[in-house]
Amino acid sequence: MLAEEREKQSYSGMERFLFFVTPLLFTLVLVLVLLVVFNPSLRSRLMDTGRSIPVVGSLIPESRSASGAPAPDNGAAQRKQIAGLQGDLQAAKGKLQAAEAEKASLEKEINDLQDKLDQLIKSDEQKKLSSSEYQAKIAELGGMFASMTPSKAAPIIQNMTLDEAVLVLNSMDSRAQGAILAKMDPKRAAETAARLKDSVPVQDQQIAALQSRIQQASSAAPASGSALLSEDQLSKTFESMDPAKAAQLLLSMSDVSPSKVLRILGSVSDSKRSSIVQEMSGLDKKLTSQLVSKLMAGK
Repeated sequence: MLAEEREKQSYSGMERFLFFVTPLLFTLVLVLVLLVVFNPSLRSRLMDTGRSIPVVGSLIPESRSASGAPAPDNGAAQRKQIAGLQGDLQAAKGKLQAAEAEKASLEKEINDLQDKLDQLIKSDEQKKLSSSEYQAKIAELGGMFASMTPSKAAPIIQNMTLDEAVLVLNSMDSRAQGAILAKMDPKRAAETAARLKDSVPVQDQQIAALQSRIQQASSAAPASGSALLSEDQLSKTFESMDPAKAAQLLLSMSDVSPSKVLRILGSVSDSKRSSIVQEMSGLDKKLTSQLVSKLMAGK
């Protein structure tokens, strides 16, 4: 009995140790298995470590993917990714170069527009300077007339166009204006005074003065044309001339305008024409015969 009780007491300590240790070992092993099963990276590292052991490495199979194919080469994937990134980099460089070229083109266009703007500003300043110089000339002219006696200045200003006279008188003071208007023709003075009372900008007055001068010059052209002799007057002139003198004149005119010679010969009387043709024939028989033949054909 004592021996059995001792044996029970000696095994009870071992049993108690195993009772506590066995569940811990089981739990540890179970956790390790679960980690290996559900953690591929840990499984891969453990298998790689096992392959490095000489004897154990031959028992561990090669690492495979879930589909049974060998694990992909990470180096090839990285090279492919690098190639893709390099392509994206080249595309970005191309876009950057295109943007820089467009920027340079826009800068050039902006510079051209700025140059044109500077030229326009400079041209406008030159026009303003010319306008001021013209105004200074008008003021100088008005001062000259103001320094003259009214009796001498009035006839000169009266012979100007109305707009020119107003422009010059506007550059004087009211006292000089009144003195000159008093010496002018009453009708013209009234027209000038009526125009002076209107408040018109100086530039508009200058333009009006130039326009009036141009109109005066154009209206004078027909008047000068009226100084030409009519055909009837020309006919009477040659009728009264000596036939010898008329013949010499007509032969000289035939070198410039034969048609005018024919018109003159056709406008005079028959007796006068025969006398002139006889004198012309004595001076130049050949030219006279040509003119007479044309005159006969015209009739």
